[in-house]
Amino acid sequence: MKSSGFRKIAFAFLTVLIVTTQVNAQAPYKPSAENIEARRWYQDAKFGLFIHWGIYSVPGGEWKGQIVPSISEWIMHNAKIPNTEYEPIAAEFNPTQFDPAEWVALAKAAGMKYITITSKHHDGFAMWDSKVSDWDIVDRTPYKKDVLRMLADECHKQGIKLFFYHSQLDWHHPDYYPRGHTGQHAGRPESGDFSKYLDYMDAQLTELVGGKYGKIAGIWFDGWWDQQIKEPGKPVTATKVDWRLRRTYDLIHRLQPQALIGNNHHVTPFEGEDFQMFEKDLPGQNTAGFNADATISNLPLEACDTTNDSWGYKKSDRKFKSLKQLVHMLVGSAGHNANFLLNVGPTPTGEFPPEAIAQLKQLGAWIAEYGDSVYGTRGGPVAPQKWGVTTQKGSKVYVHITDATATAGEEIALPELKGRVKRVRLMKDGSVLPFDTKKSSLTVPRLSRDPVDTVLVLEVDGR
Repeated sequence: MKSSGFRKIAFAFLTVLIVTTQVNAQAPYKPSAENIEARRWYQDAKFGLFIHWGIYSVPGGEWKGQIVPSISEWIMHNAKIPNTEYEPIAAEFNPTQFDPAEWVALAKAAGMKYITITSKHHDGFAMWDSKVSDWDIVDRTPYKKDVLRMLADECHKQGIKLFFYHSQLDWHHPDYYPRGHTGQHAGRPESGDFSKYLDYMDAQLTELVGGKYGKIAGIWFDGWWDQQIKEPGKPVTATKVDWRLRRTYDLIHRLQPQALIGNNHHVTPFEGEDFQMFEKDLPGQNTAGFNADATISNLPLEACDTTNDSWGYKKSDRKFKSLKQLVHMLVGSAGHNANFLLNVGPTPTGEFPPEAIAQLKQLGAWIAEYGDSVYGTRGGPVAPQKWGVTTQKGSKVYVHITDATATAGEEIALPELKGRVKRVRLMKDGSVLPFDTKKSSLTVPRLSRDPVDTVLVLEVDGR
């Protein structure tokens, strides 16, 4: 346990660093050259691993012998658990089987280029050795190790970039007040200073981006929506509090100019953000109900989804997706000009579920064969269709036929493309397929179609 005096000194020191960003907070955001280069890398990377891991993995979606509905990392809210009952869970979190080298190697073998891991979820628990709070993995668990430092070191070693997911809302901190839409049963006093809470949040972010973990790829924020006001006549960006976003964003960009900032707020990006994400949806869609107020920006895009139905580890969740489903998510994202971030929820002992490991290995085998149709591409010249999507890179257009039943017979009509189609070949074996230049249509024999994704390569002049 850290002494209160030490915490105050550390907090004061970090606050000095934070305050220096306020002077320029109102200036228009101009991304640095390092940031622009990082955006290009990010768009080329296309595929990442999401990891939701925290003490919520201990109950694993169950509380007092009952399965709690919905996603497991929300168990504190969904089961209405007060902090007095939730805090003891930390003493049961002892991930002795955590092997960061294995995690990173699995991500690489799956064809993933970056990892995004929860540094702090909505329960406020820090998965690193925080100096401004003892509500963290080093002070409150028997494991007593900084797993973020261990993972960061391994990512640097194996050449994988690392993002930190960071919750803006906090069900544990007493100064997170006024209360938002969630966490009302935490048992905190109905008072607090939101400005002090934001100072605390910025101090913890300073710990994460201040250099201890080396260069990081960026911060993936979540929780802004907890304070959102949704009333007729109110703008979709209205909130009960001032989140001081630019101050926080400027702090991060000053300490690590290349770091990319995204915010899962489900509205159009704010100034200072570098990429836009879509939770459980493709850009422009709202099937999950989160993105009704989000217009697609010109920033790099990312879609995210889970290997099963929950983000964090949930014992009862056996709905692991098939290879076909996962490939369709990956190429669907690429066809919508977005990255795909696929989530795994590790167990409280620090292991990936065996089903998730099998999924990652299957994806790795697929992308080893078809990766050129994903990596470094942008959304193709043909808008997403019922039969699939297209991607493009240089003079090549890749056609992904993910639903052969949506095509009329063996012929697929395409809109007129810029440039002359020189040749069409099946990516799997290189065989040449007919292309009717007058009708701008290609023929794919039924026997040539793949049950997961039939990938064609169009070689085009003038692209």
